[in-house]
Amino acid sequence: MAKNLLMRSLMFVPGHNERLLNSASRSNADILLLDLEDSVRPSFNKQIARDTIQQFVETGKFSNHKVFPRVNDRESGFLLKDVYQLTIPGIAGFMYPKAHTGEDIYFFDKLLETIEYEKGLPVGTFKIIALIETAAAVLNAQDICKASPRVVALAFGCEDFVTNLEGIHDPEGISISTPRAMIAMAARANKVIPIDTVHIKVHDLDDLERNPNIACKLGFEGMLVLNPKELPLVHQYFSPTLEQLADSREMLELYQEASRNNQGVAVKNGKFIGPPMVEMAKNILAKQTLIEKVQSSKNGK
Repeated sequence: MAKNLLMRSLMFVPGHNERLLNSASRSNADILLLDLEDSVRPSFNKQIARDTIQQFVETGKFSNHKVFPRVNDRESGFLLKDVYQLTIPGIAGFMYPKAHTGEDIYFFDKLLETIEYEKGLPVGTFKIIALIETAAAVLNAQDICKASPRVVALAFGCEDFVTNLEGIHDPEGISISTPRAMIAMAARANKVIPIDTVHIKVHDLDDLERNPNIACKLGFEGMLVLNPKELPLVHQYFSPTLEQLADSREMLELYQEASRNNQGVAVKNGKFIGPPMVEMAKNILAKQTLIEKVQSSKNGK
């Protein structure tokens, strides 16, 4: 399923805040992460959040979005209530926080499976986005990806990571450069979508631009978002450019022409076009096709 999910932007929205939920329903975020965890406090607001999310989903407010509530972790005492109430049509899956090891994801997988059986839903209906927030989680990223076939994405939570590391979130991003690379590699090695961390200076769009610029080079597919104003720039970076699309089409044409003429290689601008470049071109064109498909669906075409 991961290949069919467009995940350039995954936007957090507090689940108990109706004003922000209404705003999110009008946004063009690819994924809505309706929060039941960190932004929903004190704890009595968590039931309000569950009820509000359920109401918004069941009335079709999010029919143009993929919805993944962020649940509370297994040690919180809230997880069962979160999941049981929100395993409903209109929910694509859940973001699971504080996934320290593959065992955490395996546990969550079996919890979902039990509820799916009880509710008469096909096993595997609900997917998982695993949130990597600790040093242990970074080191166990491969196991987390492999723990369940439900895992479609691996997302990086840098603020919790740096706190757990007892490091410093420096402006240059040195403290998070290694975990970023490790998370992207673990995800790609297991055909899971890698998602980069949030940008906490939500009103500084100039500073925001550094994040996706680095993330794209590291292989990330998208990033976590806190504010709708970030979406245009995030989508710009995580979408193919016109130049990339033109180059990719030309590269495939030259490669196919060389194959038809029984030539071993094709050449573009003095560079040999080998299988890795062809694969990259195919990936770029496939992503553009997915973007157009999702946009067409949202426009009701």
